[in-house]
Amino acid sequence: MKISIPLEVLAILHTLQQAGYEAYIVGGAVRDLLRVTLHGSKDPGKDYDFTTNATPDQLLALFPEGFYENTFGTVSITPEHLRTQLNLAEPEVTEETEHLQPTTRIIDLAHASKIHISLQNKKPADEHSSSDQAKLDTQEKELHSSAKAAQVVPYEITTFRSDGIYSDHRRPESVTWGSSLEEDLDRRDFTINAMAISVSDTFLKQLFTENPKNTAIEISAENYILYDPHSGQQDLENYCITTVRDPNQRFQEDALRMLRAIRFSVQLNMKIAAETFHAIETNHELLAHISYERIRDEFLKMLVSEFPKEAIELLDQTRLLQYIVPELLDAKGVQQGGHHTTDVWTHSLDALAACPSEDPIVRLATLLHDISKPETFALVNGQPTFYNHEILGSRLAKKIARRLRLSNADTDRIFTLVRFHMFYYQPDHTDAAIRRFMRNVGLENIDDILDVREGDRLGSGARKTSWRLEEMKQRMIEQLNQPMDVTDLAIDGTDLMNELQLQPGPVIGKLLHSLFEQVMEDPALNTREKLLELARAQVASESK
Repeated sequence: MKISIPLEVLAILHTLQQAGYEAYIVGGAVRDLLRVTLHGSKDPGKDYDFTTNATPDQLLALFPEGFYENTFGTVSITPEHLRTQLNLAEPEVTEETEHLQPTTRIIDLAHASKIHISLQNKKPADEHSSSDQAKLDTQEKELHSSAKAAQVVPYEITTFRSDGIYSDHRRPESVTWGSSLEEDLDRRDFTINAMAISVSDTFLKQLFTENPKNTAIEISAENYILYDPHSGQQDLENYCITTVRDPNQRFQEDALRMLRAIRFSVQLNMKIAAETFHAIETNHELLAHISYERIRDEFLKMLVSEFPKEAIELLDQTRLLQYIVPELLDAKGVQQGGHHTTDVWTHSLDALAACPSEDPIVRLATLLHDISKPETFALVNGQPTFYNHEILGSRLAKKIARRLRLSNADTDRIFTLVRFHMFYYQPDHTDAAIRRFMRNVGLENIDDILDVREGDRLGSGARKTSWRLEEMKQRMIEQLNQPMDVTDLAIDGTDLMNELQLQPGPVIGKLLHSLFEQVMEDPALNTREKLLELARAQVASESK
């Protein structure tokens, strides 16, 4: 069967082979290439790994811009450095890569600033000042640059390896250079990841004499060889996750592989072989040996798969969930009233499945949005109530985020999204109330909390949205050009000190905060003249 491989990947193989070394694409990249043909997958993957008999020092001689920073024989090189070294053009945007381009969010607040891009872009071109337009241009470039940077995955080239004894269920005590491809593939976790591909040297020589475009190159069966000593292609065809050799041994070597089995299952929509599944159940306690950083990475990948709900169910069935988010287990059997037709456990999983965001933090917040309903459950007139569950839940969600070693920024996002997920709107809410909600949630979190709300609604059996929610969205957009922070005021602390002859100190911050609260109620007050007038009056009043 034909396969399609990016030119940059072929360039690495060609460079190694020209230098006299063996060179293979290996692991998940091979699996994903085969899935395109076998399963009609639309994603050929962009994470390419290689294995070779060249040592790290020999690899660095071939790829001087590469970096070697671990003990596993892996040399990494960024696509940008590779293109510079081999004089390759930028990759062309094709139908296969078009989905990687930046997209617009529901309300474009991801990069909201003091000039509020979403409204500035609605002005006719001649209404933009040159400075505003320059800021818009710069921010647009930064948006595309950051989106592009997030997609960059370095190419990793690893010397044939042979692992020593695993005594801590996490990592081998020693790593030695292997002597063959077969030895390298034999140490891998699952059969679908234990395959390799080599491309004909003759084909590569001919290809690179023709100055090809930097895009995917179609390769027919006679120009490559698939190495598959553990029948990975057969398991791939049968949609089956199976370990290489004895599953108990593989999981005892590295207990994280139990989570990886579940992650691959939901990422690739494949079942876990019965023997492999039973071994996970048998060895579940070994997960306690794994650091939360490694657990977190696998868990978040499960949440952004197409089947996050099934991932949680598999974690529960294999008894692994108790080592990740045991608090979720308390939600089983906790009945709800009103429009809810399921218990808190089922609702939480259904909400996760319905969450439209592809951000793992937003999906985690959706999963945890009712995490404190079990502890706040009470019956009032025969009906279940959960008073203040969002307040207690935000604290518990923050605790869970810290356990998973999330960054401070992501921990704060989790707290905010859970704390305010119960936001309520009525048409008679004032503009000031809308602005206060936006300020409490944070402009950068508005889209995210709307995604949490959508998951919550759909997970309850309700419609995706309502006329109230749509009206609230529109009113938030209308308020984007209004002050949202003290720094949006038409004056600052220096103005107060100069105009009112005040000395530096806490009184300046207190005065600015008071002015901002008044502007939140009436944005028309946000002019230099009016704010200084209000400030003078307040200072005079306090001095009496």
